[in-house]
Amino acid sequence: MKYIKNLSEINNTNFKEFDNNFGLQDLLVRKSIDYDKCIEIVKKIEKSVIDKWDLALKELTLKFDWVEINNFLVDLKDLQNAKNKVSDKFKKSVKIAYENINKFHKRQLRKNLERKQTNEWVYCWQEFRAIENVWLYIPWWTAPLFSTVLMLGIPAIIAWSNNIVLTTPPNKNWEIAPEILYVANLLWIKKVFKIWWAQAIFAIWYGTEQVSKVDKIFWPWNSFVTAAKMIMSQKVAIDMPAWPSEVLVIADKYSNPSFVAADLLSQAEHGPDSQVVLVSDNKNIIESTLIELEKQRKKLDRDDVIWKSLENSFVILTSDLNKAIEVSNSYAPEHLILQIKDVDLYLNKIINAWSVFCWAYTPESAGDYISWTNHTLPTSWFAKSFSWVWVESFWKRITFQKITEKWIKNIWENIEIMANAEWLQAHKNAVSVRINN
Repeated sequence: MKYIKNLSEINNTNFKEFDNNFGLQDLLVRKSIDYDKCIEIVKKIEKSVIDKWDLALKELTLKFDWVEINNFLVDLKDLQNAKNKVSDKFKKSVKIAYENINKFHKRQLRKNLERKQTNEWVYCWQEFRAIENVWLYIPWWTAPLFSTVLMLGIPAIIAWSNNIVLTTPPNKNWEIAPEILYVANLLWIKKVFKIWWAQAIFAIWYGTEQVSKVDKIFWPWNSFVTAAKMIMSQKVAIDMPAWPSEVLVIADKYSNPSFVAADLLSQAEHGPDSQVVLVSDNKNIIESTLIELEKQRKKLDRDDVIWKSLENSFVILTSDLNKAIEVSNSYAPEHLILQIKDVDLYLNKIINAWSVFCWAYTPESAGDYISWTNHTLPTSWFAKSFSWVWVESFWKRITFQKITEKWIKNIWENIEIMANAEWLQAHKNAVSVRINN
């Protein structure tokens, strides 16, 4: 295999050879994040929130954002008036997105297991219960991601979570994006807070004068927030670790270079620490894509952000598409785009990826907004072990069993033998007292 490291050097198509497989793994490592440093910083924030409650939130807001604030809760009137600040075309687009996302997530609903006899004397069954109090974080760093309100809010509603709370950063004028407020109000989310960064994670677990505790956090954002989430995961449920966003595109000789370039750029504009990867078995497609990438990039508003993202990104030239799939599985991308002609021949070989976009006319941006599936996904290799957000992310499973006296008197000796083997006399006794009385 060959590669070009640093996609910002798009005029240089001099490929380098991998020395060995270790060289590939070294290239696939995400941009280095000083996790220990993040932990050190957020632990200080945690202590401040524990000691000072709301006062800590005010002090940290002033420190990090140079703004004084007393009331973190958005007024209900502002929520309701948001509909007057967005266009009718926006409302129509959101309605279509809502219907599509809602249909897909409703299909994920599973019925409780019926109360059935596993044998003549034992009944076992399973039921689902909603997680009652959930907190949704909606990013607004480089863009107001109102689409994440849909992606998190809709499955929460379908799962019947009783108390859905939303938090999001305000803009420089200390206002919440009307698009975010409009969608929140559309989903009947009535508690919206102006709290963000790592301090919000600790506030919603420990609670403050204004902020009540929750049972699970849904928060796809930056390294400091993820560090705080990982600390709090020992005390409260979290959705998943979420580092910078990423996409990997596999292209063959039949792909359209302008489509491939557009897909790479659409993900690169998420942030300067995002990463985009192109893997192909055709050198001509790679070279054509890089030329197209430069043409399209110059026409985009967020070129400075894109440029920094491209510095974290790379291209790999493989001998064939099977090898390209192997590279993708090793990378475990958040988003995988398959711009290959015979895509169905390769789908069963995809092992590590969480949102896969198949064929030329399936852009990643469709999945971000309107084409049914959820865009809240694990990143940075976590696709190998974590799942994306879906309805059951807002559920707990509870099992029930009912045993008759006849059955326990039939099976008691087996239980006692196993309890003895584990040296657990109290376990044995819990059966013995029922048999001897």
